[in-house]
Amino acid sequence: MVTARPAHHPLATDPTPRLIAGRDASGRYVFPLPADGEYQPVELPRQGTLWSYTVQRFAPKSPPFRGLLPFEPFAVGYVKLGATLIIESRLTGVAFDAMRIGMPMELTTLQIPTAPEGEMLTTFAFRPVTAGST
Repeated sequence: MVTARPAHHPLATDPTPRLIAGRDASGRYVFPLPADGEYQPVELPRQGTLWSYTVQRFAPKSPPFRGLLPFEPFAVGYVKLGATLIIESRLTGVAFDAMRIGMPMELTTLQIPTAPEGEMLTTFAFRPVTAGST
């Protein structure tokens, strides 16, 4: 049996994925939304641009890495969301050699296997914007 659970509390998924940041009284944004009550929840834009990226080609330290072995490389990037924030995220749906700074990106979800028995974590990721995306 495959089960999935969210990996990030600031990820809302109904009906589409959205990231929730916080804004303090001075107008400063933070992500993820702190639980201290000093920040107002703010929904972030779903589209942005690729600000920087790299490819993780070796398994990170465990913990916190909980992925399956053998390890498979994955892309990680910083995506600029309007004038609010630059978010670190996994990147999906693009070949490593096709990534470019300034590439239009959109929010999606990604399921990451964490156990051979089928447990999956649902997290946010960004992918290239495709024709017809909103």
